[in-house]
Amino acid sequence: MSESRRIRLKVNCEWRESRAAPRKLLVDFLREDLGLTGTHVGCEHGICGACTILVNGEAARSCLMLAVQADGAELTTVEGLAAHGKLHPLQEAFREHHGLQCGFCTPGMLLTAYDLLCVNPAPDEEEIRAALSAVLCRCTGYLGIIEAVKTAARRLREAISK
Repeated sequence: MSESRRIRLKVNCEWRESRAAPRKLLVDFLREDLGLTGTHVGCEHGICGACTILVNGEAARSCLMLAVQADGAELTTVEGLAAHGKLHPLQEAFREHHGLQCGFCTPGMLLTAYDLLCVNPAPDEEEIRAALSAVLCRCTGYLGIIEAVKTAARRLREAISK
């Protein structure tokens, strides 16, 4: 077995350091080594989107990345959306619009939507649907999720204009 390697990365605004085997997936590293279990392991082929996190500010599938590839990177997981004990407006909107049921896809859906809103603060419904098509949900039918993203987008724009 290969010797483990030192990894230093910034996760949810906090520098973390640990060791990982060269073949360990980033999703497993986050869950097992850093205790950040919000990122879910689904298909392990990059198809379902449940493992989506932000890597250096862009949405990425953590099941397709090795932990050693993230050395020096800045990561945001679903645990990093809330701040100071307060839910992010996107999380609030998901709660209000019943944008989750079983919750399995929710972390990936939230980070995918967050990434969309960072790039496009005023997406139309077609753009929201296109972005969210990257994450599979078997429970909701997406209607509540789409409404949640619309609501969050509006609230975030209003907060900026104040």
